[in-house]
Amino acid sequence: MIIQGDDIKRLIPQRDPFMMVDEFEQQNETSACSALTIARGNYFLLPDGMIAPTGLIEHIAQSCSALAASLKAEGDKAPIGMIVEVKNFCCHRRPQLNERIQTEVSFGFSFGNMTLAHGVSKVADETVAEVDLKIFMQ
Repeated sequence: MIIQGDDIKRLIPQRDPFMMVDEFEQQNETSACSALTIARGNYFLLPDGMIAPTGLIEHIAQSCSALAASLKAEGDKAPIGMIVEVKNFCCHRRPQLNERIQTEVSFGFSFGNMTLAHGVSKVADETVAEVDLKIFMQ
């Protein structure tokens, strides 16, 4: 089931202009797909009309947050998380205004409140960014 619009707000704590996910679909218990169309007013949109590389990391992290929340039982509060470590970040290209970023995130090893995650973002079929994250979730 694809989650869009205001329904995303039940999965992630961020709000406009810092909200970096506008579509989400859980694939299974360890992976999901998300999307973001870069619009005017986006916090990470720079004067050159392109998103900052840190915006790509934030988009992937919020996609991970949405996946974690989608795994919780109905009625449970969505987990609050923070990025603990960013590894192997590669920004191949900065997406620009009105482009749609499609991202696949997957969870790897978890220990306690720490989870390792991997994300790959694409515009059309072109990979624009990839990163490994260590995320603390509570």
